[in-house]
Amino acid sequence: MSTEVRSTETQEAIILRRRRRKARALLAGGLVLGVGGAVVLAAWTDDEFVTGLFSAGQFNLEGSVDGSTYADHDTAGSAATLSFSLPVDELAPEETVYAGFWVRLAAGTTNPADLSLVGLMGTGTAVAELDYAIYPLAAGATCGAATATGTPLAAGSLDDTAVTSTSVSLSAPVAPAAGVAQQLCFAVTSSAGLEQGTSATGVWQFTAASS
Repeated sequence: MSTEVRSTETQEAIILRRRRRKARALLAGGLVLGVGGAVVLAAWTDDEFVTGLFSAGQFNLEGSVDGSTYADHDTAGSAATLSFSLPVDELAPEETVYAGFWVRLAAGTTNPADLSLVGLMGTGTAVAELDYAIYPLAAGATCGAATATGTPLAAGSLDDTAVTSTSVSLSAPVAPAAGVAQQLCFAVTSSAGLEQGTSATGVWQFTAASS
């Protein structure tokens, strides 16, 4: 009797042990599948990186009183001296004198620009008796009575600092050259009330704004 009981218990124990082994095997298999899934995901991950380099351009305006020799005149103290036609030193009432001035964007400038008159400073005893007008000229034109016509870039009196100006376009240079020069023709006219022995000086400020 006792032998049969032990035999039955032994068979039940054997079955139980088999079930436990299967359960552990399934759990182990599940863990293996989980690890395998993570490995597959990592294998299909890819990356892209981008970078950008940013540098500012260059910008420089220069001028010339003769159309051939250019330099920077960026302060009132370094202003270019215009060469007016005679009789600039012996003006009589209601006379007009003329002077050309060329501006361009210097070599290495990377942007085109719009040029306009932004300031005027007149000094001397004759400032109220002298009017000015500035005309943009076509390429190759000579500054004088025949070309100083039409709508001026700016006009006013030497004693009026509240300037009003339109603008003229300056093209960007094509390396390694400088930009195309724009001639401005200054016409200064004395009034009927100009007195003997008086004089005046005008300093005009132009600004080129990149466009």
